[in-house]
Amino acid sequence: MSLDTKTEGGGVAPQNKGSWSSFLKSIATFNGDLNSMTAPPFILSSQSLVEFSAYWTEYPSVFVAPASEPDPAKRMLLVLKWWCSTLKQQYSSRSEQYGNEKKPLNPFLGEIFLGKWEDEAGTTQLVSEQVSHHPPVTAYCIWNDRHGVRLQGYNGQKASFSRTIHVKQIGHSLLHIDRYNEDYLFTLPAIHIEGLIYGNPFVELSKATYIQSSSGYCAKIDYSGKGWMSGKKNSFTATVYPEGHERDTLYELAGQWTTGFTIKDHKTKKEIDSWYAKDHKTTPLILAPLAEQDPMESRKAWYAVGQAIEKGNMDLTSQEKSKIENQQRELRRKEQAEGRQWERRFFSRVEHDPVLAALEKKMGERQEPEKTGGIWRWDADKVRARVQQQQLRQQ
Repeated sequence: MSLDTKTEGGGVAPQNKGSWSSFLKSIATFNGDLNSMTAPPFILSSQSLVEFSAYWTEYPSVFVAPASEPDPAKRMLLVLKWWCSTLKQQYSSRSEQYGNEKKPLNPFLGEIFLGKWEDEAGTTQLVSEQVSHHPPVTAYCIWNDRHGVRLQGYNGQKASFSRTIHVKQIGHSLLHIDRYNEDYLFTLPAIHIEGLIYGNPFVELSKATYIQSSSGYCAKIDYSGKGWMSGKKNSFTATVYPEGHERDTLYELAGQWTTGFTIKDHKTKKEIDSWYAKDHKTTPLILAPLAEQDPMESRKAWYAVGQAIEKGNMDLTSQEKSKIENQQRELRRKEQAEGRQWERRFFSRVEHDPVLAALEKKMGERQEPEKTGGIWRWDADKVRARVQQQQLRQQ
């Protein structure tokens, strides 16, 4: 990578350009997972990565819509529509908020993020927990009891450098619909960061992801970015087809995941639906007041760090981050000395998941649990026991 000093860091404040240049050079020569590098404080977000699970469901009514569709092919189409509607929030909403992509805070082991959405779909609840630190893995469960829809999954990230930053997302998501006793397995898109040299980083998606259902239908999403010379930013196409017959397309989607897309019946070529983000307001996530949050909840745990970042006080940011990191190191040393491991609150590691195994076999892809510290699943028994303990303490 050659650095042009006339354009390098054009989007970075003058006082930070030297640090930005040094950071780019260190990335270009670094061997290993870039997640282990310490980023300059001025490119840090005040948001922890454990919060990113909320991006799945900022349109709760779209999330639950498949539960009301009796036709399995159309149900798959609605699942695909929901998936594509989440991409803007997951991968570009921070660029729009801050002007460019910021590096999220690395969650600590046991960090949690709890919330809910209220809209015409009823109550949709979220639990997100950092279940592993080496490797870093976030697990989540999102559910709506009224419609009998539940999403759970986990993901880790491994970042490397080759002309730009490439992020491989490791993990998966599973969607379950009670009414049809139906499951959907989602793979996660590859990410790369564009605009680094100019100091205006943004996320682009590449390659393909798949959705495999237990009902006999599949979907494929192909991502194509702007690239170095030409192409339309954030473009994608997607198809719905019967299992084992990828060429027999039933429905097709096309557009830009940051703005919107159209849905067509493949046979008639007629547009039957569309989605444009500007026409849909996200539903705000409801959190407990800061004073009532558990010390392990993300917003409370990182409050001092977030305040320092918002004020642009980089020295204080480093100091407050170091406090949390040192506390975590001390906890790990204590656990090791006592011969025990951190107890996860809401999730447990399982050796085998029959639903995942069946859908993996159909899809022809393996989820590499050895790279995420195992297979992580929502543990209803553990959650029930914890609730009962809390109720007893309140009596």
